[in-house]
Amino acid sequence: MKIKKYMAAGCLAMAAVSLTSCMDLEPKAEMGDNLVWSSAENFQLFANQFYGQVPDMERWFDDSPHGDFRSDLLCGRNVNAVSQGTNTVPPNDGNYNGAYTNIYYCNLLLKNVGSFGGSYSEIKVPVGEAKFFRAMNYFNLVQLYGNVTLLTEPVDIDSEKLYGPRDDRGAVIDQCVKDLLEAEEDLPDAPAAEGRLCKDAARAFLSRVALYEGTWQKFHTDGANATSTNPRAASLLKIAADAAQRVITSNRYQLFYNKDLGEQSYRYMFILEDEQCNPAGITKSGNKEYILARRHRLGDKTGRNITHAILTSFNFFVTSKMAEMYVCQNGLPIEYNGVTNPQYKGITTRNSEYENRDNRMRTTLLMPGQKYFDNDGKWRTKWNDQDYGNCYVAGGEDGPKAGGVGGSGYAIWKWATERQMADYMESYDFPFIRLAEVYLNYAEAKFELDNKISDGDLKWLNEVRNRVNPKMTKLTNDLVTKNGLSMREEIRRERTVELFLEGFRLDDLKRWATAPEEMSKNLTGIKVSGTWYESKEGYAGRTLDDKGYIILYNDRGAWKQSSKLYLYPLPSDQLQLNPKLEQNPGW
Repeated sequence: MKIKKYMAAGCLAMAAVSLTSCMDLEPKAEMGDNLVWSSAENFQLFANQFYGQVPDMERWFDDSPHGDFRSDLLCGRNVNAVSQGTNTVPPNDGNYNGAYTNIYYCNLLLKNVGSFGGSYSEIKVPVGEAKFFRAMNYFNLVQLYGNVTLLTEPVDIDSEKLYGPRDDRGAVIDQCVKDLLEAEEDLPDAPAAEGRLCKDAARAFLSRVALYEGTWQKFHTDGANATSTNPRAASLLKIAADAAQRVITSNRYQLFYNKDLGEQSYRYMFILEDEQCNPAGITKSGNKEYILARRHRLGDKTGRNITHAILTSFNFFVTSKMAEMYVCQNGLPIEYNGVTNPQYKGITTRNSEYENRDNRMRTTLLMPGQKYFDNDGKWRTKWNDQDYGNCYVAGGEDGPKAGGVGGSGYAIWKWATERQMADYMESYDFPFIRLAEVYLNYAEAKFELDNKISDGDLKWLNEVRNRVNPKMTKLTNDLVTKNGLSMREEIRRERTVELFLEGFRLDDLKRWATAPEEMSKNLTGIKVSGTWYESKEGYAGRTLDDKGYIILYNDRGAWKQSSKLYLYPLPSDQLQLNPKLEQNPGW
């Protein structure tokens, strides 16, 4: 690893990140050792730069390693190589290099704790921050590459450690767990400011890390339908459940809901800003669900043309698999055990399939015929019903044909603003960790420990489900048993629906060991044959599969043919520097 090169690049990268942050993220690595490590204030200033590592919109919006764009739920006009299973070994990889740059700076701070002459209590917060971010970077490396080199101190370029074999992923995850437990001890009960770490952030992230690796060890050891839990998996799953429980019992965070916004609370949560952006006048301060977010200020360019790309550019095609995951209000899938749910209306009219469904379907997806606004010509000004006299209609002839016309038949509404602003100027925060995920982590970890879960432990999953579905039937053991459902699949369905477009799906398929099955299927759009769309402009003449669905991507057999796609390949430049790293199997 080119540690010296990473150091220089890291200083520049962190400085660039700091320009869009609400906090002072100016890197302090250039200061002399005596100046940095003799002062508690400088420990904190040095640690501030770590916040530039918190993931931003690229986690879902770009072609990122964790993005839904690479999964079975979302695609675009051009075939994505990773989604298709045709990616190759890259000559270099910024994800690999960037993580080790970040780890170097975390290790640098931690190494110099002993140089501080004052009380440990004066520097324990920046120490906790360094451990959190070191764990975050190592977890990312394990997710992407599996076994990786574990460094717990800043090493010189000639260190033997840089030229040895990779460490086992288990040792790296154990270090992540250790770091996060220690960070939990050192971080404050409440964040010092919005976007800062606290104990619950360490607990919540620990629940993510331990659930990921616990299920990886369970299903990659015993298969995708494992009915037992091996000791390693059980230990990690208990850590995940306990960490999530500590977040729940702290009672510091709550699911975002506003009675005036009603079922639209889910959608508006993601587009909150510090000026009016919804009819209830709720701003970011009214959102107590985000545990750790990448913060943005009004007037800062995000670097991503979010609303325009979502609503008018047709850059994102939602698949029929995603649309069909939403259950009906009776809590049951649209089809189960060969039975069509009596509440499911099919596609007999342009929006009949949205009737009686989970309300998140029509707050995540833009329903045909739905009145909507954007930042490209028609936006809200009065924030009441008067605004609907000048708006767009999804799939209509007036203005952009949002609503999936010409794409998959399904369009995104989540993440799209309603207020007037220039392109690239949306200042939403990106929720890297939010409470809903913690609730879902808890439910999944409890189930996978024993392949069963009590209705009491399902309470938190149902809190998520019923946030904008107050009349929806709760998920219970009785519902599952009576209707021949799989509790595991229903827990996974809830996670998929709630966290769509937040960068979880592909990682979930990998840890569940279901990626070969799910990713090898054609990606399809709306069903055309025998539906309302059959003769409609933009749909007639499309290439369909044998069931009448629009084919978006096909020839995806690579995912079924090779298990190598569970991990990304190491970049070739690193293998040239250190052949002992060895390439991941199959690459």
